[in-house]
Amino acid sequence: MSTITSTTFDSQTRTPEDAGGAERLERQLFVALFGGVLLLAAWIARFFEIEPTVASIPALLGALVVAIPLAKGAFEELREGRASSDSLASLAVFAAIANEMYLAAGFLAFFLWFSELVLSRTAWGAQRAIRELIELTPDIARVVGDDGSEREVSLSQLRHGAIIRVRPGENLPADGNVRAGTSSINQASLTGEAVPIEVQPGMPVYAGTTNLTGQIDIEVTAVKGETTIGKVEKLIREAESAKGRKQELIERISSYYVPVVIMVAGIVWFFTAKSGAEGAKTVAAERAITVLVVTCPGALLIAYPTAMVAAFAAAARLGVMIKQTRTLEAAADIDTVVMDKTGTLTTGKFAVSRLAPADGVDAAALLQAAADAEQSSNHPLAKSILETAERARIVPQPLSGYREIHGRGVAATTPSGEIFAGRGAWIVELQPALAAEVRAVEAKIEGMSGVHVMQGGRYLGAVGLEDKLRRNAGEVVSKLRDLGVRRVAIFTGDRLAVATRVGQSVGVDSIEAECLPEEKHEELKYLMRKGHRTLVVGDGINDGPILATADVGVAMGLSGSDIATNSAGVALMNDDLRTVPFLLEIARKTKSVIALNILVSVLLAIVGLALAATGSLDLWLGPFYQAAAYVFVIANSLRLVRFGEEFAASEEIRRQQERDALAKPTRKLAAA
Repeated sequence: MSTITSTTFDSQTRTPEDAGGAERLERQLFVALFGGVLLLAAWIARFFEIEPTVASIPALLGALVVAIPLAKGAFEELREGRASSDSLASLAVFAAIANEMYLAAGFLAFFLWFSELVLSRTAWGAQRAIRELIELTPDIARVVGDDGSEREVSLSQLRHGAIIRVRPGENLPADGNVRAGTSSINQASLTGEAVPIEVQPGMPVYAGTTNLTGQIDIEVTAVKGETTIGKVEKLIREAESAKGRKQELIERISSYYVPVVIMVAGIVWFFTAKSGAEGAKTVAAERAITVLVVTCPGALLIAYPTAMVAAFAAAARLGVMIKQTRTLEAAADIDTVVMDKTGTLTTGKFAVSRLAPADGVDAAALLQAAADAEQSSNHPLAKSILETAERARIVPQPLSGYREIHGRGVAATTPSGEIFAGRGAWIVELQPALAAEVRAVEAKIEGMSGVHVMQGGRYLGAVGLEDKLRRNAGEVVSKLRDLGVRRVAIFTGDRLAVATRVGQSVGVDSIEAECLPEEKHEELKYLMRKGHRTLVVGDGINDGPILATADVGVAMGLSGSDIATNSAGVALMNDDLRTVPFLLEIARKTKSVIALNILVSVLLAIVGLALAATGSLDLWLGPFYQAAAYVFVIANSLRLVRFGEEFAASEEIRRQQERDALAKPTRKLAAA
């Protein structure tokens, strides 16, 4: 019943508004137990020579007391125009009271309400997953003052820019950047990656992760709900209340379901009462009330949200953060996967492989101009060029002007003149006469990503860069095909020769190269118009338009973890591409679990209706019959909580084997 489930869900958390939720739950438990005591007293009175009228008083009072939560839930449902489980349960209880079946009404309300409370409080494993996430973040932080002194403050007092100290063995209370110290951090709670990472000053760290070895000082950048793990918790929590297409369908069916059940109960009462048998009216009332009880659609209404919450929790354990339930629904039907190249199929960690100066240009002058132009850019290619320039002891000149041209490159104004650095096609677009020179240079960097440079109208050449293919990229494409994906494509702004090399290595079906962001967008919309159900994997920055347009958009990496505002519907907290097939698998598994939940809920309601209408199901057994439907739905949904454990276990074995392989040469060298 929705009222109880909602209250229980809120009471599991530690937010300020939920402090009252726990108190409300305690009051409701007290009311239930008080009513139960009255009903027990009335039941015991039946075994003694007590006037029936007197014995019925505690029974009536107890029935009214325990019926209060059901009546409140029914009132809320009717006020919102969605008569459902609480409405039918309340109708059954008050019908029993009207027929002076006080004890039956009381125990009926007590078992309906109390069984629902116990089930929703103890059996919903996905709620436990949320509690575990919350408990990863400590309640207090150790703030370091300007004089080096330490003081403990609650998280509500922690502010951006504060310096906090985390000692070995402690969990981090907030997101931030390391200011001092080095350590190993276990980020498995966010990324699913069991191998700790080594952190040093300047590196980002995240709340809820565990500091293993050294003391570190952290400058706070996000606290409480703003942290990455806070957003993960929010996403899982929203899954309980979010409505996907199936849930909306269930609720539409429920709106017709309740009037039909009431009509059937009325028909059962009418024909049973008119049978002419002794005590027919009492039997008719019992059967009609039993019909109302066993056909309550509570199990049907939780068939969708329980499965979704469990799936969100399972995905979060492996670092797959899903933004909406509709996204998970859509992932179950994907038949086309589009991948960006740089940072997705490749590592995105570029290294300068070749300097290809134009005729008459010195390589050092080419590198100097490239560094001058790229010094204000955050693009991975720019960072690699600057690192190479630093190793060559080249210092970029100060800029008096800078602008980025979307999808083409950058323009920078220096004391030596204006520099354009970017795609070769853009340079030709600016100076068509340079087409032959650009083609000659591109031949020298065949198969590499190139940054072409023009300074003061003179073409200087190109910097050729390469990045490595992700180790498991080919395995992922093969797995996608095994899952029934009919088309795997690469959309990239890089040159065709580079994209072809990567595409042939992993075995994709098609390649769209040298695309501007708007061209990628148009190509994706063309596929969708043709009926393809698309999933796009990208870095979440340059690929924003197609990530937002695709049926399912997946952003790679923890650096793109601003889940609330990201264009993508899914964020991968690690760079393991194999979580993309896992997303499709858990989406399909969730779809089948929801279908089974709905099927069994409806079948049990139909069977219960038949048993109740024929008198084969006793009124006292009605609440337990209904509880059986709840137990099945919750237990079936809980199977999803453990989904993916085999994936995590096999991945840990593989990583251990890799570590052992790397350690062997060291051991041999030591032995020698």
